[in-house]
Amino acid sequence: MTYTRRETLVLGASSIAMLAVAPAAFAATTDEEIAAFTGGAAAGEGGIEIGAPEIAENGNVVPVEVTAPGAEEIMLLATGNPSPTVCKVKFGPAAGSQRVSTRIRLAKTQDVLAMARMGDGSFVQATRTVKVTIGGCGG
Repeated sequence: MTYTRRETLVLGASSIAMLAVAPAAFAATTDEEIAAFTGGAAAGEGGIEIGAPEIAENGNVVPVEVTAPGAEEIMLLATGNPSPTVCKVKFGPAAGSQRVSTRIRLAKTQDVLAMARMGDGSFVQATRTVKVTIGGCGG
């Protein structure tokens, strides 16, 4: 099959347009991620602690620690990022403690949200606002 120059340009331009639109079409919002994690159940407060700096000098490496004694699963979200889910961690019966420590990238000043599914099936959450002074994944 042979393509003319015009057909090749149209095919290339439409491919680039699809690549530009695709991430927005597949990216889930924070509310959708929370609903998928909790199954629509309401989340309470308390029983989970989130440690993150109040001011992050560099949004590329922000240390975050989440502790939720008795949790079966923890989900960490950066609500202002294009893809809000940072990680989901499941704990087995042999887990010594229910604690997650990592470094995340933040696009701008935003809330970091931690949710935990507890052993009794309930959900708890904690939020921490992190001010970013130097650009992260968005500049």
